[in-house]
Amino acid sequence: MENASPATADRTAGINGRRKLTRILYSQKIAPWLFVLPFLISFALFFAYPVISAVNMSFQQVLPGQVQYIGTDNYEKLWNPIFWKAIVNSSKYTFYTVLILIPLPLVLAVFLNSKTMVLKNFFRSTLFIPALTSVVVAGTVFRLAFGELEGSLMNTIVVSLGFDPQRWLRSEALGMFALVLLACWRWIGVNLLYFMAGLQNIPKELYESADIDGANTWNKFSRITLPLLKPISIYVFTISIYGGYSMFTESYMLWSGNRSPNDIGLTIVGYLYRNGLEQNNLGLGSAVGIVLLLITIAVTIVQLKLFGMFRKEE
Repeated sequence: MENASPATADRTAGINGRRKLTRILYSQKIAPWLFVLPFLISFALFFAYPVISAVNMSFQQVLPGQVQYIGTDNYEKLWNPIFWKAIVNSSKYTFYTVLILIPLPLVLAVFLNSKTMVLKNFFRSTLFIPALTSVVVAGTVFRLAFGELEGSLMNTIVVSLGFDPQRWLRSEALGMFALVLLACWRWIGVNLLYFMAGLQNIPKELYESADIDGANTWNKFSRITLPLLKPISIYVFTISIYGGYSMFTESYMLWSGNRSPNDIGLTIVGYLYRNGLEQNNLGLGSAVGIVLLLITIAVTIVQLKLFGMFRKEE
């Protein structure tokens, strides 16, 4: 039998190589890693590496053309009234937005999911449109609406109700009210869609069985709707916490800069921006970012613990 030609041998080797590669790619050990590889790469490039770099930079004094390790000096500088003011402001903002942006969209979603509700698509679209609006545009409009002049929208409303005009953005309480109102206006529609998706995945047979058993509306809501919406509620809770503590643009646009009166609108990210970019102190800015990351992780773990996410299922 004659020996195969070189071309035939190369073709056979190529076929065998492709078969081996196919077996490797379709193996039960390798295939799962191939599916998660894009996530692992993006996580390493856009989260892990920046966090590691920020941790390293937080122990440095970064000046143009000069980098020097200074130990924990940047963290020691954070023990000042301005930074604590930023933490308090961000925490208040997060608390108020979570307090409103969880129950209110849930109740609205239940109404919109009802069989007797009319114009469902109209109300869904109307509530979601603010989320499509640029935060820069929204912040500018709200700054004009909360102006100090008597002809501004909010002062026109309060004067018509018999109250005196207010200096909205110069008061700590009223400034926080404006920030929370802006957040609710923008994000109610987004959270509404999350809850709507969860409601539509609840089997209708459960409600029909409850009707047969004589359950009223409150019993069906508390015994069926709320327990089955627990995963969605925890997800919305978590992203609301992260969104609250990472808020910056709304405050920046509402006060037309990062210098609000007596820092009533200063947030943790605003303090990071002030030190890291405005004052070119990247080391201190990195320390602020690491503290912000630790705060959000701690708050998230606490709320997950309270919701029982770490409890083993029976």
